[in-house]
Amino acid sequence: MQTLQGKYIWIIGASSGIGAAFAREAAKQGAIIALSARRGEVLEEIKSSLQGSGHIAVPFDAGDYGAMGNALATIKAAFPRIDSALFMAVTYKPHDGERTALADIQKMWNVNVMGAFSLIDILTPLYQKQGSGQIVLCASVAGYRGLPTGQPYCANKAALISLGESLKVEMEPKNIDVKIICPGFVKTPLTAKNKFTMPMIIEADEAAREIAKGLCSNRFEIHFPKRFTFIMKLVHLLPHRLYFVLARKMMKKNPGKQIPISESQ
Repeated sequence: MQTLQGKYIWIIGASSGIGAAFAREAAKQGAIIALSARRGEVLEEIKSSLQGSGHIAVPFDAGDYGAMGNALATIKAAFPRIDSALFMAVTYKPHDGERTALADIQKMWNVNVMGAFSLIDILTPLYQKQGSGQIVLCASVAGYRGLPTGQPYCANKAALISLGESLKVEMEPKNIDVKIICPGFVKTPLTAKNKFTMPMIIEADEAAREIAKGLCSNRFEIHFPKRFTFIMKLVHLLPHRLYFVLARKMMKKNPGKQIPISESQ
């Protein structure tokens, strides 16, 4: 995909944060948008603010496979094709290292990870029939390493990175482009939950512009802001022995507190 002009794009997790900001940016660049999230009334408000015409709002819960299939049927009835689908949906609960209820972990996994698997499952046959398509999974730099007090969020995002890497080569013969997004800190309603200073945080509109450029490039990973993500990439390259020394220092510096992780959607 070389331009967003005239492209039909499905955004799952479009009611706030990066998803909503990207919807506005993509519409400004001439894309036709299908907005999905749980809150239908919010999606309608966002749709009314988008430039251009032909946009639709299709609310559903990303953790519900059947509802996602129904949403796809609605979109197929309204759009001649789907050029790109972005899985931006996320649920998040801060973790401070104490015991976390398994029900909370299960909810995060069902939406953040199983929702992505569901999207891939329902889109792959459509893309094969179309002859092309793009799947974009929003992970995080928090998935680069297992950060102290970062689970289960880090585990969710690491799973999405691994999933994207596995799919990239597998889907190429089917002419399906797979990308991942790994943000650092972005100002969104979810980052507002964080009770720590977030380094190098950027506005959601800036994140949206980075995603728009990335979708039209041949890059697999779209990451930003680069002054922060390159630091995290260096941490990712550390051998375990050195990384655990750094992680212990992080714990001592923040005793009984959540270690700053990227939470950006």
